[in-house]
Amino acid sequence: MAPRLQLEKAAWRWAETVRPEEVSQEHIETAYRIWLEPCIRGVCRRNCKGNPNCLVGIGEHIWLGEIDENSFHNIDDPNCERRKKNSFVGLTNLGATCYVNTFLQVWFLNLELRQALYLCPSTCSDYMMGDSIQEEKDYEPQTICEHLQYLFALLQNSNRRYIDPSGFVKALGLDTGQQQDAQEFSKLFMSLLEDTLSKQKNPDVRNIVQQQFCGEYAYVTVCNQCGRESKLLSKFYELELNIQGHKQLTDCISEFLKEEKLEGDNRYFCEDCQSKQNATRKIRLLSLPCTLNLQLMRFVFDRQTGHKKKLNTYIGFSEILDMEPYVEHKGGSYVYELSAVLIHRGVSAYSGHYIAHVKDPQSGEWYKFNDEDIEKMEGKKLQLGIEEDLEPSKSQTRKPKCGKGTHCSRNAYMLVYRLQTQERPSTTIQVPAFLQELVDRDNSKFEEWCVEMAEMRKQSVDKGKAKHEEVKELYQRLPAGAEPYEFVSLEWLQKWLDESTPTKPIDNHACLCSHDKLHPDKISIMKRISEYAADIFYSRYGGGPRLTVKALCKECVVERCRVLRLKNQLNEDYKTVNNLLKATVKSDGFWVGKSSLRSWRQLALEQLDEQDGDADQSNGRMNGNTLNKDESKEERKEEEEELNFNEDILCPHGELCISENERRLVSKEAWSKLQQYFPKAPEFPSHKECCSQCKILEREGEENEALHKMIANEQKTSLPNLFQDKNRPCLSNWPEETDVLYIVSQFFVEEWRKFVRKPTRCSPVSSVGNSALLCPHGGLMFTFASMTKEDSKLIALIWPSEWQMIQKLFVVDHIIKITRTEGGDANPSETQYISEPKLCPECREGLLCQQQRDLREYTQATIYVHKVVDNKKVMKDSAPELNVSSSETEEDKEEAKLDGEKDPDFNQSNGGTKRQKISHQNYTAYQKQVIRRSMRHRKVRGEKALLVSANQTLKELKIQIMHAFSVAPFDQNLSIDGKILSDDCATLGTLGVIPESVILLKADEPIADYAAMDDVMQVCMPEEGFKGTGLLGH
Repeated sequence: MAPRLQLEKAAWRWAETVRPEEVSQEHIETAYRIWLEPCIRGVCRRNCKGNPNCLVGIGEHIWLGEIDENSFHNIDDPNCERRKKNSFVGLTNLGATCYVNTFLQVWFLNLELRQALYLCPSTCSDYMMGDSIQEEKDYEPQTICEHLQYLFALLQNSNRRYIDPSGFVKALGLDTGQQQDAQEFSKLFMSLLEDTLSKQKNPDVRNIVQQQFCGEYAYVTVCNQCGRESKLLSKFYELELNIQGHKQLTDCISEFLKEEKLEGDNRYFCEDCQSKQNATRKIRLLSLPCTLNLQLMRFVFDRQTGHKKKLNTYIGFSEILDMEPYVEHKGGSYVYELSAVLIHRGVSAYSGHYIAHVKDPQSGEWYKFNDEDIEKMEGKKLQLGIEEDLEPSKSQTRKPKCGKGTHCSRNAYMLVYRLQTQERPSTTIQVPAFLQELVDRDNSKFEEWCVEMAEMRKQSVDKGKAKHEEVKELYQRLPAGAEPYEFVSLEWLQKWLDESTPTKPIDNHACLCSHDKLHPDKISIMKRISEYAADIFYSRYGGGPRLTVKALCKECVVERCRVLRLKNQLNEDYKTVNNLLKATVKSDGFWVGKSSLRSWRQLALEQLDEQDGDADQSNGRMNGNTLNKDESKEERKEEEEELNFNEDILCPHGELCISENERRLVSKEAWSKLQQYFPKAPEFPSHKECCSQCKILEREGEENEALHKMIANEQKTSLPNLFQDKNRPCLSNWPEETDVLYIVSQFFVEEWRKFVRKPTRCSPVSSVGNSALLCPHGGLMFTFASMTKEDSKLIALIWPSEWQMIQKLFVVDHIIKITRTEGGDANPSETQYISEPKLCPECREGLLCQQQRDLREYTQATIYVHKVVDNKKVMKDSAPELNVSSSETEEDKEEAKLDGEKDPDFNQSNGGTKRQKISHQNYTAYQKQVIRRSMRHRKVRGEKALLVSANQTLKELKIQIMHAFSVAPFDQNLSIDGKILSDDCATLGTLGVIPESVILLKADEPIADYAAMDDVMQVCMPEEGFKGTGLLGH
């Protein structure tokens, strides 16, 4: 089928030869493309939007032919959530709790620990009523032991593929979104569990942690002089083995037990020798537990960066570990077999994923526990400690070859060995009756959910089959042919055929023209269907209005015909008008704006294209969201505000403007041509008079200008020195010839000078306005000392002779003067300066406090950062800036605020008395009217400007600086005015960083090997570990 644009041209080609008044029904049907050939399935690959008879590719392909039942629903088979036979139950990852899940699975498969926990008495007597459980209440464990009991019971006998450990995690107070140190979690939880079980009466329960995990070693120090041995006994629950520089587990154990020499400053004080002596110190293993936990110290502190990093080196370990060579007392059974490998995937110490490879103690088979997913490891999959990295490192070393019964891993961080026994445990551990009843109840809920999901799947299938039959029946009857027809939107038909969304009522309002008929430009998104199919659609789904053959709009077709003919005629008329404009017109013409004449062709094109443009812009979706009428009216108003043809010579009163420079006279022939394209344009014959109101205003303006010039000249003559800023008095060097000086605001003087310089452009200044320098109580806001220094730019000093002239020329609201007097009787030689009115101490103090507060409480201000190398400023750009704003932009913002816009940063505090609150409001008005000075820092090349707020922390600023200079936060040394900024938690306001501050940045040398950029970002956040959790007793 031909492309959409070709169909569009073909539908309106007749308009070239047919005048608007000659349009017939045949032309209308051609414009609406009624008789275009329909497309055939298999020939047409996609739907032809320009052809209303093309009903191919609208989504029908998924319904025609045989359909699989599973395609009628998006509900997974509930049996996929069911636990498989002879498999284990997984644990849901709540965000970043994979490290908890791995340990829970390892502890669950420790049969002795599980049995002991089942023997632990439960405090759920309130929950139990006789021998049954209260059906209406959910069981909520109260202690850590009860949480573990319930979790272990579910892991043992649940029908679910995985269970939710959120109750256990919540009871410990762990943050589910924060990944923690797994080794630290293991230590803290074992300590908590041991403390909790120590209160039990049953010794098998009370001592289970010690029996399973606790061993003993001694720190032995031997004096080289006398041979005296000093022993310090200590219990351990895991051995922390350094892996740096080692390749085998046995090497790590040997280093842990190796002898250390105490010499020099590190010598040992011997009790027998009563002096410091050279000595040796080592660890002796005295007893080993049933379950031996070996922590491989992969996460170490990096002194260069000051943060943790992960050691991704390979360590080899065997499935059988003989510990007899390492213990002090020989002869016992010290052969261990590997029972679990805990793995951390990822190159960074601050991110990654935790997985466990655990051996089933009953079957002897290995399983991979990965949160919800559990996989049996056998054959080639039985590679213990091997998991693909989430982010492979560039500097990855090759995996060493391993012999039979040995493995190597670069991600294993904990190895769990069990004391080898002759027989495997054959008896199944029984779940206590009350726990089994809870598990049965949870299994019942799961089965109910499975039945519910299966029923929902069945309903979806039944609904889909019914829809399938409907589509197969109706799609064959959709094409209209020569029979009666109606129009329905393509979008609605596509949604009817879309199985994922419910079918809504038909809504044809968005495709109507202004005559409430089908808009001819909307035909590309409409489809012509048979009246039979339309009747069924409206009876089943409702909606409207129905668009029958009567919906073809003749008025729109006629108007479109006129527009198209004018478009074709425009080029010829443009040449004609240009030739007509060359002739000089002396009379009997029409006034046309010069701007309109320059762009009339473009304006005509835009006007003719307006209808097409409106059609292209969707007036709303076909089914549902039509545009609000009020919104469309507002859009039309905005378009109308743009000047149309010949409106450039309209005055504000809607008449002909008085300026002849903006218009020219054209002939009647030229005007008639232009009027064809702009029938609503304002018409001004050559005899038309200009606007009488504008003439009056022009005369008044000329008279006012003359008056302003005269006033300005008089004031300039009366106050020449004030205008030229010559011979001005100074408070710091009081003039001898007078004892009195008067004060006005500098703002008044600047505004007056502007008027005198340009009297025709500026309004005359009528009043002095000294109230801006006073508080609401009428007191002066400045001290004599401040007026000689920082406030000197806010006031102007006036000689007495000038003051007399100012009182004649301007309205003075308040007189402010300073009088010099000699000292009194106490100190006659001291000169005193007295202001009238007197200083208001309360308001002055409030103003100073407010100024200081504004410097400390800002919400968006610019500061500048200089990078220095060897105490020299860097003059080159190092990275693209983020949140950067130039000083010019800030200045523009401030100017806009000073011109009357309320500054959101200048908020008054609620403290203080009522009287002070009133005066604070006056400060705001005062500052807006008076303060015009700019003390801002000018940004120089190579300097970064950052937008900050006072409540932002130094750590957050360092992250901004990292983006701007590519310097990691821990490599940044910041200072301001010689003061080092080091407290990352402190806010910029408390550190004395004020707007326009310049901060010096000195960067440490970058470290070559960071494990990942994630480390850099993570260390920007304070590491709190398990602070505030139940593991630390909170």
